[in-house]
Amino acid sequence: MTTFVRDGPADVRVIDRWSDGLGWIAHPNEEGRRASHAIRDDDGDVWLFDPLDAPGIDDIVAELGDVAGVAVLSNYHARDAGVLAERHDVPVWLPESMTRVEDRVAAPTVRYAAQLGDSGFRVCTRAPLPGWRESVAFRPADGTLYVPDLLGTAPLYRVADERLGVYTFRRPMPPRDLLGGLDPERILVGHGEGVFEDAASALSAALDRSRPGFPRALLENGASQLRALVGVVRE
Repeated sequence: MTTFVRDGPADVRVIDRWSDGLGWIAHPNEEGRRASHAIRDDDGDVWLFDPLDAPGIDDIVAELGDVAGVAVLSNYHARDAGVLAERHDVPVWLPESMTRVEDRVAAPTVRYAAQLGDSGFRVCTRAPLPGWRESVAFRPADGTLYVPDLLGTAPLYRVADERLGVYTFRRPMPPRDLLGGLDPERILVGHGEGVFEDAASALSAALDRSRPGFPRALLENGASQLRALVGVVRE
């Protein structure tokens, strides 16, 4: 199975539907299971998170409302942010310390500190590994948590009966400083479908099992994660 499919998608699979949002996977058969999300704010406007373009996606997003902005929360998730921002005539929003993305999106950008415009999301940025910048977005009003890369539900993230897994090479150092104090109602991830049932328990279990599960994760998923890392670094 190909880690990331670079050809234009022929189909799209909608995931993660709830009253104020939805997600989609543009290439359902790729190993990396890159997921994109559209989330509505209190004003009825829609924010796109780390989006990939896909056939008919504008019509699907329009079910929620008009697009107010495109948010990129990992410096390896430029994806199609510029394409969608240009098409909807909105800027790409980047955390102040986000690197790499601005050179890869052909659209106006807006830098911000901790609050993503009027979306209601509070954003915190870290450097999980050298060269990698990641921002975690949490909306306290409805308990929506979005984690681009540090957590995932795609098979290359999980071992045994895990519903949610920590990125393999961060398992020895689980991101408790970013995630440990949160009580999410739902968890959306950049790779795989979201977690909507007992999300807080799934998060706690992922952090608790991160380090003990590292040897098995390295054996089962290490090669896949290395292929994925090489793939995004070359972009």
